[in-house]
Amino acid sequence: MSDKVRLHVKGLTYSERPTGAYALLLESEGDKRKLPIVIGAFEAQSIAIALDKMTRPPRPMTHDLFASVMESHHIKLTEVLIRDLQDGVFYAVLVFAKGDDVRMTDARPSDAIALALRADCPIYAHQSVMDKASMAESEAKVAAANPDESPEEVAMDSEESALETAETQRALSQASPETLEDLLHRALEHEDYELAARIRDELNKR
Repeated sequence: MSDKVRLHVKGLTYSERPTGAYALLLESEGDKRKLPIVIGAFEAQSIAIALDKMTRPPRPMTHDLFASVMESHHIKLTEVLIRDLQDGVFYAVLVFAKGDDVRMTDARPSDAIALALRADCPIYAHQSVMDKASMAESEAKVAAANPDESPEEVAMDSEESALETAETQRALSQASPETLEDLLHRALEHEDYELAARIRDELNKR
């Protein structure tokens, strides 16, 4: 289907903020657009283990167990699709096949991707999701054109610093769209994809 974009897992980044969240970074084929998704520590650990195929816990994790059950019942996970984004929340579906019987099940993207890595199946996102939430590769590599910051840039640095020590979501909800856009570019410049995802989600609510 032409409205689906193939994605690959680019990596995980840890947030040192009190939330202790991780940003799962996906990258599209071709144009290399980035799609950051905020996930929890357990899901991040499971994805990291799947990425490092040499590392296995002494006892199977939940996603390992689910993959083993599928294999024992000859059920194949054929694809994962991130189908929607509503109010900052991503929605995904798992597509299963057993013979000619094909079925879909709703899932969180973090769980879906953890299983996709174990099943070695493709990961997709609807084009509408990419239009709402993806970021160009060039945005993540923005360099300061002038090392001497203007007063406005200094003020922006102060606002970003305040966001790092205050309640992030409340601060974002009170910021103007212009401020959010500037903060988004700065977060991408510093490869802080967890903060960038939160800012992007706040912008999508406006």
